[in-house]
Amino acid sequence: MSAFKSLPAAPIATKKPVQDTRHGITRTDDYAWFRADNWQAMFKDTSILDPEIRAHLEAENAYMEAAMEDTKGLQKMLFSEMRGRIKEDDSSVPVKDGPFAYGTSYVTGGEQPRYFRTPRDGGEQTLLLDGDKEAEGKGYFRLSGIDHSTDHTLGIWGYDDKGSEYFTLRVRDLATFQDRDDLVENTGGGGVWAPDGKSFFYTLQDENHRPSKIFHHILGEQQSQDRLVYEEKDPGFFLSVGGSLLDDVIYIDIHDHETSEYRLLSTKDLFAEPAIVAPRQTGLEYSMTEGGDVFYILTNADGAKDFKIMEAPVNAPGRENWKEVVPHRPGTLILNHLAFARHLVWLERHEGLPRIIVRDRKSGEQHEIAFAEEAYSLGLSGAAEYDTDVIRFTYSSMTTPSQLFDYDMATRKRTLLKTQEVPSGHVIDDYVTRRVFAPAWDGERVPVTLLYRKDTPLDGTAPCLLYGYGAYGISIPAGFNTNCLSLADRGFVYAIAHIRGGKEKGYAWYEDGKMEKKTNTFKDFIAAADFLNQERFTSYAKIVAEGGSAGGMLMGAIANMAPEKFGGIIAAVPFVDVLNTMLDDTLPLTPPEWAEWGNPIESADFYRLMASYSPYDNVEAKAYPPILALSGLTDPRVTYWEPTKWVAKLREKATGNQPILLRTNTGAGHGGASGRFQRLEEIAFEYAFAIKVAGKM
Repeated sequence: MSAFKSLPAAPIATKKPVQDTRHGITRTDDYAWFRADNWQAMFKDTSILDPEIRAHLEAENAYMEAAMEDTKGLQKMLFSEMRGRIKEDDSSVPVKDGPFAYGTSYVTGGEQPRYFRTPRDGGEQTLLLDGDKEAEGKGYFRLSGIDHSTDHTLGIWGYDDKGSEYFTLRVRDLATFQDRDDLVENTGGGGVWAPDGKSFFYTLQDENHRPSKIFHHILGEQQSQDRLVYEEKDPGFFLSVGGSLLDDVIYIDIHDHETSEYRLLSTKDLFAEPAIVAPRQTGLEYSMTEGGDVFYILTNADGAKDFKIMEAPVNAPGRENWKEVVPHRPGTLILNHLAFARHLVWLERHEGLPRIIVRDRKSGEQHEIAFAEEAYSLGLSGAAEYDTDVIRFTYSSMTTPSQLFDYDMATRKRTLLKTQEVPSGHVIDDYVTRRVFAPAWDGERVPVTLLYRKDTPLDGTAPCLLYGYGAYGISIPAGFNTNCLSLADRGFVYAIAHIRGGKEKGYAWYEDGKMEKKTNTFKDFIAAADFLNQERFTSYAKIVAEGGSAGGMLMGAIANMAPEKFGGIIAAVPFVDVLNTMLDDTLPLTPPEWAEWGNPIESADFYRLMASYSPYDNVEAKAYPPILALSGLTDPRVTYWEPTKWVAKLREKATGNQPILLRTNTGAGHGGASGRFQRLEEIAFEYAFAIKVAGKM
């Protein structure tokens, strides 16, 4: 029985068949026309969108509004609850760097962060950048932060005011708080200062939204005069640029999803040719951090699937000079590493739980920072200075609010700096966090993190929101999330399925959920639903599945594979037109993604594999549960036409009376709304859908 009553007629998309033949196989796409010919220009000026496409998106939004009309009061209530858990005038604990300490804050009612600094050991705050002021009059506005120069006199700050992730950089005088004339457009969002503060380096996004070039900008000059430092011509690779704590080197990081290459530029000669460290070799990954006279290199070289740490002389960092410091230990994945004057630090994950390891660089003695909860999240933020014994880390769990610690690596003393405040109140003992394991089809055990109220009946009657992602090796942390408390307080079990495609159980967990093994991701998620149903945490009819981006692909796949096992599905900016997108090498998402999904242009095997699971290509005449798809018009990662086409085909094919809804944000991109409260409104909308289809209104 549907929770949606008396709906108006749903929009029916016009069919304009387009045929495509690859590897001797011909496919017909009735809705290819939703991709506007001028999509690249439209990302920067949405007013030029084809009127027929715009009219359809507006009709979809109107239908969605009608379907969700009776939840508006609930949405307001959810928003109020979630906002009430946020300390509106919150402020970070400033990070010490030279004569100052830098932090961020919000004001009551403010949507955007404010960046400030104080004297190093405390004192009056000086406001450097007011995000709310800069956002005035803009429907969308997102700051990329502010990076101060070595002498603390200037700051580079960036903003995106369309949601298309093309950032404009400005340079601010930190004494007068006035911006200089320098204007650098179409960047990746940040800049790296040269030590003398007279120039900086940045990445330029090309027309396909790929950071493909690194430029050197000298203050006072026009962007057109900037010097090209490096251009990556392989369309499958991205660039990023970074600096070192010692200001001795500029890092140029070139990478795709399985291969990396570093080039180094000494700050002693900013106009030199960047020197390559280890030439790219398919499957070889490495990252670098400075350690004074050595570099520390995190790598999977020589079969170190879960990574090891090497060192090399700073003046000869080539692979032939790499020496092992921290050996590879199968099943213990090293996630990242930092180096300071006297210590080497890294974050690793063992048996699905994170821990921080601190090693004395002189003695080799090491110890760990870990916690006793069944499931938790750790974040290693390190320090802004090289010559220090004090680093910072964060800790939280699904029930424990985030805590920020300073940690003295020499004395091993933890100092609690801040505990996340929940103004409306939070009683930890009212909630339960558990880590359970769902048996997969092939005998693997899929970790599932659960949060629910202690008084929630576990007899199959509780509704459940089951979240999943499962791609790019991204692990979903079991951290504190005040928003999902609104579901738990309504009797929901909130569950995170740590499925293959992430790295929760090591690098092999990632490998078993990509390329030719991609379908393991979908099967694992269904296995999690099966387990939760079997163990009476919930029941199939009360499970609302949720995922976004690559997790949206997951939602589309499980909708086709096992629609009867889900009471509803929320797919945010869903990557659902997989085969068409991977066949189009002009799209932003495509060439860099072949290392994750395979290349169906060159390989008939990958073509057939993608055709077998691509959500859009596998929509059939069957009873789908209620589906909510969320899209962003200026999204460069998952272009708006993917969910639009998917919804059109679902509505054409689906049997039964369950609605298929599409909500397109015409003023935002992949990340949705930019303001902190605007984002809460979106979450409240999604949760209202989940509550409605679960019958808990």
